[in-house]
Amino acid sequence: FFFFLQKGASPVAAVHIVSEESPDKTNLGFIHAFVAAISVIIVSELGDKTFFIAAIMAMRYNRLTVLAGAMLALGLMTCLSVLFGYATTVIPRVYTYYVSTALFAIFGIRMLREGLKMSPDEGQEELEEVQAEIKKKDEELQRTKLLNGPGDVETGQGTTIPQKKWLHFISPIFVQAFTLTFLAEWGDRSQLTTIVLAAREDPYGVAVGGTVGHCLCTGLAVIGGRMIAQKISVRTVTIIGGIVFLAFAFSALFISPDSGF
Repeated sequence: FFFFLQKGASPVAAVHIVSEESPDKTNLGFIHAFVAAISVIIVSELGDKTFFIAAIMAMRYNRLTVLAGAMLALGLMTCLSVLFGYATTVIPRVYTYYVSTALFAIFGIRMLREGLKMSPDEGQEELEEVQAEIKKKDEELQRTKLLNGPGDVETGQGTTIPQKKWLHFISPIFVQAFTLTFLAEWGDRSQLTTIVLAAREDPYGVAVGGTVGHCLCTGLAVIGGRMIAQKISVRTVTIIGGIVFLAFAFSALFISPDSGF
């Protein structure tokens, strides 16, 4: 009977030990995912199209409005990407882990090849492209203002009052920053990276790390504006990004898929 009690006690002790270790594993998983997400987002976004959009718009319009619009778009995109990645966890982790590792290796090799082939002033072409796109949006905005002009005062026609009420709550610059950033980010390398990370790492850590990474890059673009955009070497950032991606792929040789992070 005493022997039976001893045998019955051991599973309870084992369960108790596992329950004590679980929070540590969860914390490690969150931290690892956070560091991975913030690292790859920074090396992917610096000198990217969304970076230039925020930098150029911040030089022409209110910085807080541009920052709010861009960050709402990037935060929404990060959450959607994490959801897409987390949806793949219905597949056994061992498959998603090694598939994501292979994708990291492919991204890293591709970024290294692109970076080595780039000219030192590669970022200027992207900067000019973004400037032309923003100029086009400005012209469309001006045409909209002309079409929604004061109207005929005597007849009481026109859309001035509704437009002013609408602009009081939502600024056209906010909408423009949100739209341009969201469209530029859709299908971008950073979005694909976030999806891959969410399939492999802790989704909460990826969501927080990705959002913080976007905040840092967008905030830098808004504060520094054109000066930082012109100083950044897209070639150097791309090469560093390739090395970072390959480092995460290489880490799969030392981390088990069932290790929890």
